[in-house]
Amino acid sequence: MDHTIVSRAAWLDARKALLAKERAMTHALDALRTERRALPWVEVDKAYVFDGPDGEVTLSELFGDRSQLAVYHFMLAPGATGICTGCAFTADHVDAARQHFEQADLAFAAISRAPLDEIEAVRRRMGWTFPWVSSRGNDFNHDYGVFFTPEERAAGQAIYNYGTPIRTSSDMHGISIFAKDSDDRIFHSYSTYHRGTELVMGAFSWLDLAPKGRNEQGTMNWVRLHDEY
Repeated sequence: MDHTIVSRAAWLDARKALLAKERAMTHALDALRTERRALPWVEVDKAYVFDGPDGEVTLSELFGDRSQLAVYHFMLAPGATGICTGCAFTADHVDAARQHFEQADLAFAAISRAPLDEIEAVRRRMGWTFPWVSSRGNDFNHDYGVFFTPEERAAGQAIYNYGTPIRTSSDMHGISIFAKDSDDRIFHSYSTYHRGTELVMGAFSWLDLAPKGRNEQGTMNWVRLHDEY
């Protein structure tokens, strides 16, 4: 790699200058996270029912005994002939993380429109153990901005990520957060899409520390399903 080479003393000066910027960014991110948590909530007024490995399961039941629920909107449409590499990359981070965040009152579930047998086939191949249910037959994906009908796409009404028109893909990816109060009422508190999901992609955080960064020649062009590397 062609890079500037300096003495240890000069490197230390440069590193300290960057550290001041990193600290400022850390404080700015702390403030942003506080603002995110302070967003107003919307009460969920639909009784969503999903297909799970043990039968039908409600949105409320996906919380288990926790008061918060993170949902990953996994792009797996009915009859899909492949697995979205970006969604799989994200999903590869979940099982290691949830053994910790579940102890801090946060449940997790992936939700896709594909029928359960197709979901289970992908899960078996990839070796994931997190809860993953099918929203086939309900409006959940549409209501939370990750499914668009052909008519909506044709009319320019398929709006993704709070402003981007979608013309081709019916299904997109994202993360939604829900909370439950002591009366078992459920609220939607946050959703993020597109590059917003990088918040949970730990592999990127490691690469961002290294000289080559994400080492892309095109967005995530090197990413494969983990059994295809």
